[in-house]
Amino acid sequence: MRYVVLIVALALAVGLCFALGGFAGAAWVWMLPVFFVGSLLGMAALLFALLLVMCAFVDLEKPQEKDNRFYRLVVSIVTRLAVWILRMRVHTEGLENTPKDGRFLLVCNHLSLLDPVMLLTYFRKSRLAFISKRENKSMFLVGKLMHKMLCQLINRENDKEALKTIISCIRIIQEDKASVAVFPEGYIHGDNLLHTFRSGVFKIAQKANVPIVVCTLRNTQKVKKNMPHFKPTDIHLHLVGVLMPEDFEGLTTVDIGNRVHEMMARDLGPDLVLQETP
Repeated sequence: MRYVVLIVALALAVGLCFALGGFAGAAWVWMLPVFFVGSLLGMAALLFALLLVMCAFVDLEKPQEKDNRFYRLVVSIVTRLAVWILRMRVHTEGLENTPKDGRFLLVCNHLSLLDPVMLLTYFRKSRLAFISKRENKSMFLVGKLMHKMLCQLINRENDKEALKTIISCIRIIQEDKASVAVFPEGYIHGDNLLHTFRSGVFKIAQKANVPIVVCTLRNTQKVKKNMPHFKPTDIHLHLVGVLMPEDFEGLTTVDIGNRVHEMMARDLGPDLVLQETP
């Protein structure tokens, strides 16, 4: 994606230089880089304008019945550009084990607001619909884009409302609309450690009878600190393992949560896991 953007910007800059006669003399020395930067900024402005127009027609009060492929395509472009612009050097492991056929429940630890960006970028073929806190509905552009991609809002403080979200996610998977992604810790805790899980989300995999894809992320919280200094950030995205329905048949959601937590903890290491006091 980044190479496409750079090539298009360079082609526009060269074209402008030719059109303005910059190559007839030495003026191209300053014109070419100026037009190149201007082309990049112009392309960014056009993309932002496209997002504004797209979101202007989204009614958050109208139920979204199916995944919108156009909105998802645009979001995929934006997330890949974000990875490049924010200088995230991503190291992946195990992604080849992503289920190729059928839907699944993806679970991951939660470090920063960039975690969904990473998962949308590297699992873009899986068409993920996230479970997100209800407050995100009001986020500028983000709330409306999430709505068009079947993301489900959850009230973490009301068990009855949360159950309705769980049921909606089960239906989305059973009707083959999207796979569901969730951060079972529920919150970004700020200490960068793996915390205990809200195990109710594993009912989605139980009732929909689909695999659980277990992932871990490292260092996404460091991007905010590194960006002002133009430092790259090494991000690690691991697909730790896949639990098939037969692997958790007969288990309670708490048992499943404990098993998934153990898988994540083993991959992250003890320094990145909250140690429970006796």
